[in-house]
Amino acid sequence: MVIRATSLFVTALLLGAAALPSSPDLGKKEGQCRRDEQGPSLLVDVEGLKDRQGSLKLEVYPANDEDFLADDNVLLNAGKVFRRVEVPVPQTGSVRLCIRVPGPGTYAVSLLHDRDGNRKFGWTVDGIGFSGNPKLGWSKPKAARVAVTTGAGPTLLSILMNYRSGLGVAPLKRKG
Repeated sequence: MVIRATSLFVTALLLGAAALPSSPDLGKKEGQCRRDEQGPSLLVDVEGLKDRQGSLKLEVYPANDEDFLADDNVLLNAGKVFRRVEVPVPQTGSVRLCIRVPGPGTYAVSLLHDRDGNRKFGWTVDGIGFSGNPKLGWSKPKAARVAVTTGAGPTLLSILMNYRSGLGVAPLKRKG
């Protein structure tokens, strides 16, 4: 009888637990850097942009294959790391983004160039890049290949963007 009452209580608790509502703003408040950020963060130089349209969406995940690129709602509801910064592509100059991380540690980072503004990756239109700049294939890269370790202050990182090239995705080939 005690076991049944306990299982009913746990079931009721789980059914009544408030899940985070889905929103494109999840992780943004936690990821936003302060002016002249000095805490644990990533300063990401964006290289190889195809053009200056749309927006850039930088995201930080746990550095393991199960959680890397997992649904943000699932990660946050499980108490796992997820951070996001989304900004319009600057019209001129070099591009550097800053994103805060919870503390020194190892993370996996993705960067989307959302050229069409639909807030999701479309391989025929958008660009994608990852920390560690792995060569991309038909599936997401392994978390170990994109893992980056941060310290107590800002950590510099460069991400090379990849765009559709034939049947795959690769950095743009520059002329000259």
